[in-house]
Amino acid sequence: MKPGIHPHYDYVVIQDRTTGVAFLTRSTATSDRTITWEDGRTYPLVSVDVTTASHPYWTGGRRVLDSAGQVEKFRRRYGDGR
Repeated sequence: MKPGIHPHYDYVVIQDRTTGVAFLTRSTATSDRTITWEDGRTYPLVSVDVTTASHPYWTGGRRVLDSAGQVEKFRRRYGDGR
């Protein structure tokens, strides 16, 4: 690799702002905030809005649809269809 052109790649703790869940990983992300991890070492703390702990795809949360309201809206607009 060409020296001096690649970002620093080291251990950081990623924390979900919504749930507070944190995990240790490697990243090029940096932060001025630090946290002491379970192993006793201090790592940069990077806060993010969404991780697998809070994203609906992984948590199973779904958007609630008002299907009865949609049917009534369709019937009002296009008639009963009978």
